[in-house]
Amino acid sequence: MHEIEALTFDVFGTVVDWRASVAREAETMLAPKGYALDWGAFADGWRARYVPAMAQVSDGSRPFVILDVLHRENLVDLLKETKVEGLSEAEIDALNLAWHRLDPWPDVLEGMAQLRRRFILASLSNGNVRLMVDMARRAGLAWDAILGAEVARAYKPSPEAYDSAARMLGLAPAQCLMVAAHPTDLAAAAQRGFRTAYVHRPLERGPDREPKRPDVKAFDHHAEDFIDLARQLGA
Repeated sequence: MHEIEALTFDVFGTVVDWRASVAREAETMLAPKGYALDWGAFADGWRARYVPAMAQVSDGSRPFVILDVLHRENLVDLLKETKVEGLSEAEIDALNLAWHRLDPWPDVLEGMAQLRRRFILASLSNGNVRLMVDMARRAGLAWDAILGAEVARAYKPSPEAYDSAARMLGLAPAQCLMVAAHPTDLAAAAQRGFRTAYVHRPLERGPDREPKRPDVKAFDHHAEDFIDLARQLGA
């Protein structure tokens, strides 16, 4: 077995709490305009369009575009569905940047600091580079590299998303540990030779919607949070 040298991270849901953050940002912009929506449901509706939009790129139905573009298109559709009207193009652009302002889970900064003492830390997200940079600067996420969809020109779970990350880090896939709260992401990474670490995020989908934990044999590591993962890895 190769020794692990780098940890590559899914970001939305694994590193940051997208649901609560997007709900907050939507309420901040739309409540003063007189809208009283279920803000968690608004965030859910926006996120629900995420996978189908990326699938159109992955199956060749449309050329590669960055996630900011897909998010904005999905937002326009969501605003129509929720009967939110009268926003200017600039206001829609500003609301779309909600995804640049997501808060990390409480354990993340401490856990990343511990992990970074021993390992290279790289994002391996479907988010575009500027989105990742803005999020990192705001939240204090100390990435050594920002990799993923825009760099690979491919969205996860496409093989190139993972292959390109290992290649750009100058490592064999088995020297990379994919960290994610989503079993499908980890399974796709494992197929490309990555080691895998599942991190449980019980509140990603909101209260009373805790995801089912995968079988303990499914992945190389199962952790409660990043601090637990750092302990398991001896960081």
